Amino acid sequence: MPVARPESSDSRIIAHVDMDCFYVQVEQRKRPELRGLPSAVVQYNEWKGGGLIAVSYEARKFGVKRSMRGDEAKEVCPQIQLVQVPVARGKADLNDYRNAGSEVVSILARKGRCERASIDEVYLDLTDSAEAMLKETPPHSLDTIDEEVLKSHILGLKNENGNDAKENVREWIRRSDADYRDKMLACGAIIVAELRMQVLEESEFTCSAGIAHNKMLAKLASGMNKPAQQTVVPFVSVKELLDPLPIKKMKQLGGKLGSSLQCDLGVNTVGDLLQFSEEKLQDRYGINTGTWLWNIARGINGEEVQGRLLPKSHGSGKSFPGPRALKTVGSVQHWLDQLCEELSERLSSDLEQNKRMAHTLTLHASAYKCGDSDSHKKFPSKSCPLRYGISKIQEDAFNLCQAGLREYLGVHGNKIQGSQNGWGITGLSVSASKIVDLPSGTCSIMKYFHGQSCQSPLKQTPDNFIQDPPPSSPSGRESSALQQDAPPSSPSGRGSSALQLQYTVPYEDKPKQENTVSEDQGTILNFFKNCNSSCSSLEMENLDLVQGSEAPPVELRKESLLAGCTNDGRQSSSQNIQRDSWNYNIDEIDPSVIDELPPEIRDEVQAWIRPQKRTNGVKRGSTIAHYFSRNKTT
Repeated sequence: MPVARPESSDSRIIAHVDMDCFYVQVEQRKRPELRGLPSAVVQYNEWKGGGLIAVSYEARKFGVKRSMRGDEAKEVCPQIQLVQVPVARGKADLNDYRNAGSEVVSILARKGRCERASIDEVYLDLTDSAEAMLKETPPHSLDTIDEEVLKSHILGLKNENGNDAKENVREWIRRSDADYRDKMLACGAIIVAELRMQVLEESEFTCSAGIAHNKMLAKLASGMNKPAQQTVVPFVSVKELLDPLPIKKMKQLGGKLGSSLQCDLGVNTVGDLLQFSEEKLQDRYGINTGTWLWNIARGINGEEVQGRLLPKSHGSGKSFPGPRALKTVGSVQHWLDQLCEELSERLSSDLEQNKRMAHTLTLHASAYKCGDSDSHKKFPSKSCPLRYGISKIQEDAFNLCQAGLREYLGVHGNKIQGSQNGWGITGLSVSASKIVDLPSGTCSIMKYFHGQSCQSPLKQTPDNFIQDPPPSSPSGRESSALQQDAPPSSPSGRGSSALQLQYTVPYEDKPKQENTVSEDQGTILNFFKNCNSSCSSLEMENLDLVQGSEAPPVELRKESLLAGCTNDGRQSSSQNIQRDSWNYNIDEIDPSVIDELPPEIRDEVQAWIRPQKRTNGVKRGSTIAHYFSRNKTT
């Protein structure tokens, strides 16, 4: 449901920048000979010429639409140039378009807080820049105004003096008697026109923009005059913009809520909402949604520009319409492997370039089943903690699909043979979300893990899996069948008592390399290696286990560390081991070592170095220093 936010200030200056037929522009930059010609980007599927996913404005003049296929477009416009979207792993590869979008974002972010809304659109909060311009060089003091600014469309501006449109815009921008809000909008128009020209010069792309006092109005305005133009929405013209707007055109009103407004209240345009009081809307749709509806009818929107230059999630998906639906477990696993491979590459690139990590893996699917009155039931989305590494992402995604298909089919314990039971998958996608910046100070621990090669444990096939006979998938993993309501396996297949350091290892699929940890890296391993140079071989074996191989249970490693070293560095005999005390010098422990670890690692390391609760009731302190005290009593 929409969320009602506090009313925003009318003096904010928000721009929404939308690239013009972006995919076509990217292809035209690669092949300049396409510029000025009717052209379109088509899907890799060649059936009937492929589906159109982007159409140039030259082709639109001939009546070519995105809903057409290539063959139909050629009938309407014989001279159209069809360019196939790049292909990788049997699906569209959008990396070229993503990278081109990043170029544009880096330019737009020079003037204000920037939020990347999609691959080809951006929100900008230009309030600070507009205020600075208004103080230093107010629009009414400008002797000359750039031509691109004069091409702006000022919503509600009337031609009362018989002047041409550009002269009217000049007069509107230079009004000395304008109120503060319009002066700020005039500054915003000048700034956005300058940014759009910089985008054109540096990237060769054109874009359109809407400038208003909030995100909602700016978004609506950016599409009003395209291509390569901008539209300004003064406060007094908000009603003129919203009143005739179909209710389904509003963001978040294209689905059930919009349909309810039409059917239950007879609301067909945004202006129709004005006849209902806030209390009436709250009674019908709840306090939060009712207030939100009342606000948008008046152009009120308090949503802030988030200041996000990078995408907030990564995803990879593919549809399988009609006869191409996936009807066997093997085919489902094959395509999941391809999608996960792409997702893993993007996550690794994001980690390396932007120092960000995702924490949640989600699987979405669409499916059908025949001969069932509940055949329109939606395939349930499933999520789990994300583990880095191609094989781990593939394994977890398949486990999510197992649980989802079991729930969708309503099968419990029976073996199902794919299409023999009349089910099919018509769409698959995997996404990584909850992406956060790496905590400050984790550089050293990430460098340590850089060369590790953590092999994913072998998958086992429980008896209650859905069995499927197809051959192994291209990834080399055998096609295991679908498990009944089984959530994804734990990251390592071990119990929670194991120190699962590989959870945040981002380079698990690289060959194992020899690791050298510098003394100034500040990792916890330095403490255990340097605290006693004469530790027993058993202790060093345990340290080696932490560095590269499967980690033993906490109890084993703690006992071995206690047994291997005494306070003076000599090896102890088994008869003299004091297992109820830690013998490390508290002065040798740097607490910041623990604090600098990523949260997932930090929690498990703290659990590892914390002594297990004894039957004789060891009193536990509130700080980590307690566990390393020389004189801890029992």
